[in-house]
Amino acid sequence: MTDSTMQTSAGRGRIFSGIQPTGNLHLGNYLGAIRNWVALQHDFESIYCVVDLHAITVHQDPAELRKSTREVAASLIAAGISTEQSILFNQSCVPQHAELAWIFNCVTRLGWLNRMTQFKEKAGKNRENASVGLYAYPTLMAADILTYRATHVPVGEDQKQHLELTRDIARPLIRSMIKMCFRFPNHKFLAAQRAS
Repeated sequence: MTDSTMQTSAGRGRIFSGIQPTGNLHLGNYLGAIRNWVALQHDFESIYCVVDLHAITVHQDPAELRKSTREVAASLIAAGISTEQSILFNQSCVPQHAELAWIFNCVTRLGWLNRMTQFKEKAGKNRENASVGLYAYPTLMAADILTYRATHVPVGEDQKQHLELTRDIARPLIRSMIKMCFRFPNHKFLAAQRAS
């Protein structure tokens, strides 16, 4: 990524958001996220990602995951994400996501991750058999956001805790050695609409 792509246009913030390629896209995805992404791309520099690395926190068939990743990307374009106005890509094609996630895994406190309710919900009573990837999912999400110096992250209430953790991870790094690399992201809550 060049310096010019890292700079936001004058007066415009930068949106970053991702969607997993697992399961079928449904009306809830459209009403809760995709429709809003389409609208936001007109007001923000927009970066959208199919987050296949997040998907492998649970077992995936590699061929199915590749197929689903392409289908989700095609569906986003069909729903109105413009590749002329937005950047749309596959997360695993950019190694900096995994590299920065590893650095964040090295500086993130276990107590911070232990407070993440989404891990507790997804692992359920089977926590001993849950993957480290599922546990460390929030550090990968932080890497996704901070890699692109996003100023805003459109999230639902279920992701607010992860965004707060992103800020906790970034805060000491910003104050110390890499002040010029990251920004503190702000949340951009999406009004979820229910299908009638």
